[in-house]
Amino acid sequence: MPPPTIPNKSFSASVNREENSWPAEEREISLWTDKYFVLSKETINKFGDARVTYAIFMRRPVISAPRLGIKWLTDMAYRRNTKFDVDLRYPEGEWVGAGEPIMYISGQFSQLVDLETLLLQRIGPACVAAYNAFTMCSELPNVSFLAMDARHCAGSEMAEMMAYAASVGSQKAKDTSGATGFIGNATDATAHYFDQKSGLGTMPHAFVGYAGSTLRAAQMFDEAFPNKPMTVLVDYFAHEITDSLSVAAHFPKRVEDGSLAVRMDTPGSRYVEKLDPTVSYAVLEKHVPDVVRGYRLENELSFLVGPGVSSAAIWHLRDALNEKGYQNVKIIGSSGFSPAKCRIFGTANTPVDIIGTGSYLPENWPETYATADIVEYNGEPRVKVGREFLLRK
Repeated sequence: MPPPTIPNKSFSASVNREENSWPAEEREISLWTDKYFVLSKETINKFGDARVTYAIFMRRPVISAPRLGIKWLTDMAYRRNTKFDVDLRYPEGEWVGAGEPIMYISGQFSQLVDLETLLLQRIGPACVAAYNAFTMCSELPNVSFLAMDARHCAGSEMAEMMAYAASVGSQKAKDTSGATGFIGNATDATAHYFDQKSGLGTMPHAFVGYAGSTLRAAQMFDEAFPNKPMTVLVDYFAHEITDSLSVAAHFPKRVEDGSLAVRMDTPGSRYVEKLDPTVSYAVLEKHVPDVVRGYRLENELSFLVGPGVSSAAIWHLRDALNEKGYQNVKIIGSSGFSPAKCRIFGTANTPVDIIGTGSYLPENWPETYATADIVEYNGEPRVKVGREFLLRK
């Protein structure tokens, strides 16, 4: 029998683009699902099946990002020669309140019971990451984002989920506030989520170390890829300002056509070149005086005037570039750009063009736990006491 139709038109154009890397063979399902589900399946097969309806929900507000879970469930229905009916209450990209069922899934108990573990793994983390990505893009609507989360993911399956989630949160921000959002990510495998043919990026710190100088790294990359836009890391030798100006001076054509960017990834253990707390306050007082006069929590002050890639550091670099006539050189900031840091950067009107981030990954992993409860048995509403709010209305 053909796979069941997914009840959300927004999935139709792209649901088949992802490869199914989640466990799908029956032996794999048995190995990777919770044991009590496997035992329940065997018992149900002995005493008689029932048609059940599951409610899938989260315990915190999220952005609905169910595509990968539904895609896998659809494939499992096809493999098992059965049908699962999905009542998707919150289509992809919709805000979902805590405890509100994202979807109801109906089918034979024997066919669904051992799929719960793997299904929930594909829903919860993606929904929270999408919420974080949406928040970040909304806080900085005029800034482009680049997803650089792959190195921080626990395997390729998680990397796929996080790239997908970033694209969902980004699209939500585009639709609601006209944000620029995520323009791409760092790997070829998941670039299609951002309508790209390949991943984006130029050079890691290791390449700068290999080259021996920031300028030499830029020269080598330019020679190898003369027609690619170039982003140069400028913090390796702690000469963010000096090296940015040196690279810009060496590539006047790239400056003119806008194909040169400098990326600041300064660690939180030191200040950017020519900055200290006093100078940082002075930089912000010059450009955004109101932002430094209000009460700030310690972490907010750090985002504004602290070490590493602070708002003051970006303003400082922008001033240095502009003074030499390099207004077309873009600035990319990376290092710890969480929703909270993006909010503070937005408050300070920080002149960053692109943010490279993996910090939309869920910080508090227990918040990603999606939950499933059966709310109907053979059409009769029934749920464990305390979860009556899940009953289908």
